[in-house]
Amino acid sequence: MSLTFPNKRWLPLLLVWGCCFCLVQNAVSAAEEESKPIRENWAHIIIKGDYPEGPQMPGLFGDVTESLSKAVQRLEKASEDKSLSGVILHIKGTSVGWAKLNELRQAILKVRKSDKKVYAWIESGMTKDYLIATACDQIVMPESASLILLGLRAEVSFYKNLFDWLDIKPDVLRVGEYKSAAEPYTRTDMSPAFREEMEAILDDYYRQIIEAISKSRGLSDEKVEAAINAGPYMAKDAKELGLIDHLAYEDQLPKLITGGDKNKDVKIIKKYAKKRLDTDFSGIAGLIKLMDLLAGIDSSQRIGSGPRVAVIYATGAIMSGSSSQGGLLGVHVLGSDTFIKAVNKAAGDDQVKAIVIRVDSPGGSALASDLMWRALEESGKPVVVSMGDVAASGGYYISMGAERIFAEPGTLTGSIGVVGGKLAVEGLYNKIGITTSVISRGKNSGTFSPMTGFSESERAAVTKLLYAVYKQFTEKAASGRKMKYDKLEKLARGRVYTGAMALKIGLVDELGTLDEAIEYARKLGKIPDGEKFEKMILPRPTSPFEQLFGTADTQSRQSVQLSNMLKLVSPELAQQLKKFDLINLLAREKTLTIMPFDLRVN
Repeated sequence: MSLTFPNKRWLPLLLVWGCCFCLVQNAVSAAEEESKPIRENWAHIIIKGDYPEGPQMPGLFGDVTESLSKAVQRLEKASEDKSLSGVILHIKGTSVGWAKLNELRQAILKVRKSDKKVYAWIESGMTKDYLIATACDQIVMPESASLILLGLRAEVSFYKNLFDWLDIKPDVLRVGEYKSAAEPYTRTDMSPAFREEMEAILDDYYRQIIEAISKSRGLSDEKVEAAINAGPYMAKDAKELGLIDHLAYEDQLPKLITGGDKNKDVKIIKKYAKKRLDTDFSGIAGLIKLMDLLAGIDSSQRIGSGPRVAVIYATGAIMSGSSSQGGLLGVHVLGSDTFIKAVNKAAGDDQVKAIVIRVDSPGGSALASDLMWRALEESGKPVVVSMGDVAASGGYYISMGAERIFAEPGTLTGSIGVVGGKLAVEGLYNKIGITTSVISRGKNSGTFSPMTGFSESERAAVTKLLYAVYKQFTEKAASGRKMKYDKLEKLARGRVYTGAMALKIGLVDELGTLDEAIEYARKLGKIPDGEKFEKMILPRPTSPFEQLFGTADTQSRQSVQLSNMLKLVSPELAQQLKKFDLINLLAREKTLTIMPFDLRVN
């Protein structure tokens, strides 16, 4: 069968018409393709809160507190995500310490190094909020916001007059002229040594702030210092000074990112890479999930059979016994039993090639600190320490034997000294009508009685004990740091240093993040470059079952509830009351290796 046309003269015309039709269709398709906006994906991450150290288990109602490591992991994922063009950080009220602040800044800089833009949007920024934002490419604030950039101020409260009024007599001894832990209870102002120490720390922090701002904002140190001295600012004034880049509301960020280019479209991915609790508990699989949750088993933390680096978190005031969150203000307690159990677990695992200790502790019990140090010495594994916000006194004690110590520039460390003593309350008892009769045997039987101060012989005995503990502390520190004893002892004497200061005098080896410490441990553990290894996180966090029924006593759980309520009602009152935890520690432990102060900067 053949096709025939009514008139062959139409054939060329039909061919021409068909070609033209195809050309027009292609042109239309190309035009439509050109007019279609180019899609850009931007991650949206909220930066807020205090970012606790270590893994956090979800609560009974599915809430998951974001830890520092999880926040850093989200930023690291963004840096590796090829589908992203950039990241928006919504910074709203951070309360991190100086070391955590730098960890966040370094993670942000890593995103920028992956050729992605990072925008910071600040509702209203304090100093630390702003310092995090300065690690970003662009800083944006709404026109109604204010930038509270005011510099540094240390305020130390003294309670001697209160104790005099109550007729309570603190009788506290120390070794090291800078070991000022008891000064708030025994003096009405700073001693010259305490003031010298605080001045040096604030000078170094202030230098770090100015350097961070001047480097990131392209301003001279003089201009930055002048800006700090003239603060605070409305957002408009901050922009004029070059402290921020744009005035815009959060909903205007997509337009700001595209520069108004209609050929670009920004898709914002909310809660990017944020861990969500799977609440589907239906069926057998759901029941297993629920049981795991109540038992504190995180399936995402299950590890395989390959090489590992154990990361052990040492967070809180050091005490004998188990770790807990207790005390009047919910202060974390780092229990020696819990820590040693974690070290032994890592030491007994053939697949663990090295151990990293993440220390965030002001110290505490001298005995517990020594037992923890000994467990690390006997682990048989290479040990690397990563110091967080604080690794002082007992926190330094457990660190000093490591093959390498990493600190952040703003870490507070050192405080190699000893304090011990008690509060004598006999005068208060007499005031309120309580009398006491005493029968004793032994010249020094009343040494740790809370009724009276030390007698002459008791004071001599306690002083001798404290000097023996100090000698042991400094000798082990000198050995661990491979430093002559006389040199280390001059650096000790209870003095606190920033991480940057400690590096200069040899108390730490390197300034770096936790990830850098883990990488160094990998090399010490002889895990080949490029070979995949896993992190074994220890100890495990408290499970929801334990949160409900508790492994601690009822008083401890009630203390945590009181702590949370006080922090909500009056943060400043909570901070003042927190200082009385030293009294509680002195009542429980006779010799303390603890940092003399708790420094906060807003």
